[in-house]
Amino acid sequence: MDLVRHLRYFIVVAEELHFGNAAIRLGMAQPPLSQRIKRLEDELGVRLFDRSARQVRLTEAGRLLVGEAREIVVRADRLRDLVRQGEGGVLKVGVPPDLADSVIAALVAAFRETSPDVRLAPAESWTADQVTALADGVLDVGLVRHPVSAPGLRFGQTLVQPYGVLLAEDDPLAAVGEVHLADLAGRELLMPPREGEPGLYAETLAECRRHGYVPRQVHEGAGLGLVLAGAAVAFGPRVGTPGLAWRPLLGSPIACRVSTAWRQATAEVAGFSAVAVRILKESAGMTDEAAAPTRRVSRRPGMLA
Repeated sequence: MDLVRHLRYFIVVAEELHFGNAAIRLGMAQPPLSQRIKRLEDELGVRLFDRSARQVRLTEAGRLLVGEAREIVVRADRLRDLVRQGEGGVLKVGVPPDLADSVIAALVAAFRETSPDVRLAPAESWTADQVTALADGVLDVGLVRHPVSAPGLRFGQTLVQPYGVLLAEDDPLAAVGEVHLADLAGRELLMPPREGEPGLYAETLAECRRHGYVPRQVHEGAGLGLVLAGAAVAFGPRVGTPGLAWRPLLGSPIACRVSTAWRQATAEVAGFSAVAVRILKESAGMTDEAAAPTRRVSRRPGMLA
């Protein structure tokens, strides 16, 4: 167990005295947060919170731990910063696991051109894990998806990428020009994991329901095997994978909003943020949030069986 990381979770819950609010601050779902607090309690052999009342309260052991926990976290941050001063020349970057390889390669190449003395070290992780890693100092900067709430982090320029629907090439909807969300009725949906992308997950399903599509089942993962097999559909940018068809969604109701995020501002972080905005526009077809098409509720003109 990563004691320092679990102490960070404990401190936020102790400050909020509400697991839901603490999960929002940490940019993660509530169940995993509860599980990690329980793991810390098991490791220490004490109850830290009284959950029997309507309001979460610190136990006596919890109250005693708060001050010590803050001190341990501060010391860990100082130690990490001290060690990293001697490391130099490396920028640790978080990227979504489903970001196209060509985009990652373009990011690395472009950053190398602008900062030849700094090596970019990308690590694939979902937004919630990046938020934690940024807070812990494991990452210097990340590419995160919104909505995300993480006090203590700063965010770069937000870009938008309208999503279409990915289907098996023999799906009847692959033959139409635009797909209405309601036309997906009866189909299962593949999405990034809820624990890793809680904001995007909730926002996407809300838009689906709003437009008349309630997935029969939601699968979680980054691969498109289920879509290739015709067992599910997925939302995302256009891809050139053999066996898949991509169709735009009528009214552009589903979109992905992305920005860089960091805890400590440095020249290297600022340089990567500028490169990321340029490359995501050029290689991923993203646009400035202010210039993106307005998402709207579209009247469904008809339905395909």
